[in-house]
Formats: sequence, C-alpha cells, structure tokens
Amino acid sequence: MTEKDEGAVGRALSDPHMRLMRAYAAQCGYLRPRAAELGIGQGQPKILVFVAAHGPVSQREIADFFELDPAAVSRSLDALERAGLVACAPGRDRRSKSVTVTGRGLETARAWELVCDEEREAMLAGFAPEEREAFMGYLERARANLRSAAARERAEGGER
Repeated sequence: MTEKDEGAVGRALSDPHMRLMRAYAAQCGYLRPRAAELGIGQGQPKILVFVAAHGPVSQREIADFFELDPAAVSRSLDALERAGLVACAPGRDRRSKSVTVTGRGLETARAWELVCDEEREAMLAGFAPEEREAFMGYLERARANLRSAAARERAEGGER
C-alpha cells in the first residue's frame, strides 16, 4: 500500500470490519423473517436458545455470555416471558432473576435450531469441510483478538 493509499478515504469499505458488518446484515435479512414466523423478535432467539440449553440461568450469565448490556437482556427476557417462552423467578438477590425455558419455549428453541441449520448451509454453500472448520476458527480467533485488544486498552486507561 502506498502512502497515498493509506490516507485515502474509503479503504475501510473493504476492511474486515465492513465485511463482517455486511455479512451480519445479510444474515439478519435471512434470519429475521424466520424469527418472525416463530413469534420471536430480533435478539431474542439467541437468548431463548441459551436459556433452553443452560437454564436455569441468571440475567447476568446471559449478558456476560453474549457481551450485552444487562438492560437489553432484561427487555428481551420481558418480551420472551410475555410470549410464554421463558419463566422468570426471583434470583439469589432482589436485583436478579432466575430464568427457565417453558415447554413452548423449548419447542421454539428447537425450531430455531433448525432455522440455524438451514442458515449455516446457505451461508457456507460451496465451502469444503476443512474450509468450514477453518472459517469457524478464524471467527473465534478474530473475536478473541478483539477482546484482548479491548482489555489491554482498558488496562492502559485508553478506553474510548
């Protein structure tokens, strides 16, 4: 890359973050209507499946796993509870909830897993088995690298 290229505006449009954002947007476009068919909104399927797989869980465990704001998790849990997909009970202290999946929620989580199977096949069509495995590893390494970089910045007082 030349010095002129480094200062050019627009190179970020083909950087890894943009490719990930565009892939995520395409994924949302594929998954959103399928979630709506199951009666669950954006951001809710992952929480429902987590609760179904790991419940009973606390709101904090969900927030930590997905690296989400606890308030966002609370709003999703409220909606899932209103839909009859999860049940919330008081947790260990008055600020926490213990969340379990209902029978209807378990059925919905299983249906969502089938949607995810279809989405994975659509996304990875044409990938050889070893390419699929490598791709998953690259995504996990990229996540780990970003988490490490953010932790270093926080430790150095450079949080933005």
